[in-house]
Formats: sequence, C-alpha cells, structure tokens
Amino acid sequence: MKVRHPYRAGTFYPGTAGSLKLQIEQCFTHSLGPGKIPKTAENGRHSLVGFVSPHAGYMYSGPIAAHGFYNLAVDGKPETIVIFGPNHTGQGSAIATTNEGVWRTPLGDVQIDTLTADTIVKESKIVDLDESAHMFEHSIEVQLPFLQYLYGSHFQFVPIAFLMQDLESSQEVGEATAKALMNKNALIIASSDMTHYEPQKSVEKKDNLVIEAVEKMDENQLYAVVEDYGISTCGYGPIAALITAAKALGARNAKLLRHATSGDVTGDFSTVVGYAAIALSK
Repeated sequence: MKVRHPYRAGTFYPGTAGSLKLQIEQCFTHSLGPGKIPKTAENGRHSLVGFVSPHAGYMYSGPIAAHGFYNLAVDGKPETIVIFGPNHTGQGSAIATTNEGVWRTPLGDVQIDTLTADTIVKESKIVDLDESAHMFEHSIEVQLPFLQYLYGSHFQFVPIAFLMQDLESSQEVGEATAKALMNKNALIIASSDMTHYEPQKSVEKKDNLVIEAVEKMDENQLYAVVEDYGISTCGYGPIAALITAAKALGARNAKLLRHATSGDVTGDFSTVVGYAAIALSK
C-alpha cells in the first residue's frame, strides 16, 4: 500500500495526535473561530456543496478554517471529499491527482477514493496521475486533520494540485469533478489563502474584492479582480474550480463565514496575509 507521509506535521500543525487534537479544538474555540466545538451530525441537511478554506499554519489561519469545518460538521458527514489546492512547490504535473493508497497524518490514515479520482482524470483530460506534485505540498495536507477530527478515517478523498491555474483549465477540472460527484454524498474544499504580505488595510480591500466574486459565484469576476488589482490569492484556480463544480451540483448560495488576517492573530498589521472561509450551499 502506498503511503503519502505528512510533510508539515510538526511545523504547520503539531506532530503528535494529542497535541494536534488540542490545537484543533483551540481553533474552534478561538475568538476568531466559531467559538465552540462542533457536534458532528451523521444525517444533517447535506446542503453544503463545498467551501474555501485557508492553509497556513494553524496558529495563524486555523481559527478561520475552523468555520468551514464547523459548518460541515453541522451539515452532515460526506462519504467522499475532493480537495483542490495550489501547487506551491513547482514540482510535478500542471494539474495532478493520485488514485491509490493513503495519506497519513498524526491522526491516522485517509484512503484515496480511487473511483472518483479515475473518473475525474477520464472526464477532464488535463488532470494527470502524479504523486510527485503532492510530495512536499501543504495546501491539501493541512485540511485533512480537521476532517479527521470530525470523522476519524471514515471518509475517502481525492487530492488535486493546481500548478496551472488559468480560468479555462480550472473550469474544466470543476466540470469534471461535478460529473464525478453527481448523485454522491460528497464535498469539495478549495484550499487557498488570500492576499499575501501587504499592510492590513490593503489586504482587507483586496480580499473583499475576491470574497465578493466568490459570493456571486462568478469565476470570471474572480479572475478579473485578481488580474486587475494584482491580488496574490494563491488558490484562485482551485476556487474557480470549486465555483464551477458547485454550480453544476446545485449550489445557489455562497456566504462568507469569516475573514481575518495574520495581523488579527499577532497584532502586527504592517505586513499580513488574509484568510477567508466561504461556504457554497444548495
């Protein structure tokens, strides 16, 4: 069995199960988080199609990420989860997934959904099977411990890393993912931080433009503001793929759950990174 070992355990998040569970709970109860630990509902409304989730170190973005996972816990347990994330390393294929084995974190192993991964590859024509794209990439990895906190290892997932993030390719991946997930109890997560390393007011202004485009579920507007204003949102391709897939799967509403910056955590507002949790629902 192939095992993808955690790359950021011990840095972005704790390297032991006990410490990791504790920090996740602190993210939920944090003043920037939901304020309480969720109770997972096996049979919720299942109206949540997907959400945008940040991927920095948990001490910075974890409380914001917790909003998406809190809403997921209340909505009901999905059987398979597709996670779109940007490829920061430059390694591997332009758009890459894997279709076998498990991903390991300090909380255990999560099984790859082979059938869904193979269907996305078949339907898209541009998603390659390439493990090297995922070996040292953190954007997808850091979402898994939150999911394991809620569901243990009782779900399967598909990782898709975007090195190429043009609009046409992102829409194609979104359309293929929607076909693969049609009539399934499934969820999509788009892993992305927002504006990087600018003063607080600049980050807030630019992030609001991105958030507005996502709330309108308009991937064309998203690309327009990213290009026109030079916004350094790292996962705009994954977000566009999420919007495309979510609309095809029946999503009609998008709502900002929480936005904050690293400055809101550290108190240093001179150079910050923005984080947002945004839910797309039926």
